[in-house]
Amino acid sequence: MTHAIPIRRDTRSGHLDVALWLAVDGLPVLPLRAGKGPFGNCPACERNACGGRPNMKTPGPCACPRPCHAWAAATTDPHVLTSPAWAPAWRGAGVVGYHPGGAGVTVVDLDDAGAVDWARTVLPPTRTVTTTRGEHWIYRGVMRSANHVRPGVDIKSFMSYARWLGTGSGAMAVLPPSVLALVEREETTRPGGAVDSSSVTRARWDRSVATGCRHTEGYIRAGAARGVEHVQTRSDKGAGTAAYGAARFLAKQHTACPGPCGLDALGEDLIDAAVSVGVPEPYARRAVSNGLQAALGAIA
Repeated sequence: MTHAIPIRRDTRSGHLDVALWLAVDGLPVLPLRAGKGPFGNCPACERNACGGRPNMKTPGPCACPRPCHAWAAATTDPHVLTSPAWAPAWRGAGVVGYHPGGAGVTVVDLDDAGAVDWARTVLPPTRTVTTTRGEHWIYRGVMRSANHVRPGVDIKSFMSYARWLGTGSGAMAVLPPSVLALVEREETTRPGGAVDSSSVTRARWDRSVATGCRHTEGYIRAGAARGVEHVQTRSDKGAGTAAYGAARFLAKQHTACPGPCGLDALGEDLIDAAVSVGVPEPYARRAVSNGLQAALGAIA
């Protein structure tokens, strides 16, 4: 597309009207809740049981007509946006969201005054949108998304969503190396090693992978569910940090077990929860791995 972010101002009322106007200009949009997070998956899509949408990192067979899967549901199709399946979400929407990567742009989300001051010193000027606590700096070009690349700074592009808060001001600049370097630096963080003696990868927890755990199945599943819920409530900010904390808490409950306890399998649910609210999978996986290790004294 040649004009990723519209330059005129909307004069219509209603979130759906705004979304339709943005979609005409090529911006993939979706409804967000009043708390600024995406609407939860329907029962058929819960925990990606459907396999996910085709444009997600791991393509799946999902054909759900509802706006499930957060950023992956964003669309420019007016027939989808105005469909009966999307109507309840629009009625309950608090703001319009969009998928920056699908629009060919990257949003540098500056969450406080300190982050804004840093950007004005380090980054080239570009289109700027005022937010409730800081600013969105929008660049032409796409990259991997990452949260907390520095204090108060998130990168939203591929596999992420951002709030539509207006057209902003200023000319849009090309995505600079200084922004790309923020994520490259995060990517070079040395990942932690294995936590559990379980060899299960991307498997769900059951007794067969927890033969040395001293807890009941009900206790384990309840703890895992609370951890997933804790991560999913951080849909606007901090889901990666929440995943780290939830993983560390879960692992602490098993420090007295002879093992294995299937912690890797439990961690997969936390990773899925973080990804479902916009955290890039490598970041989510690293956060959960580090949290599990921290509980066992493997890292500081």
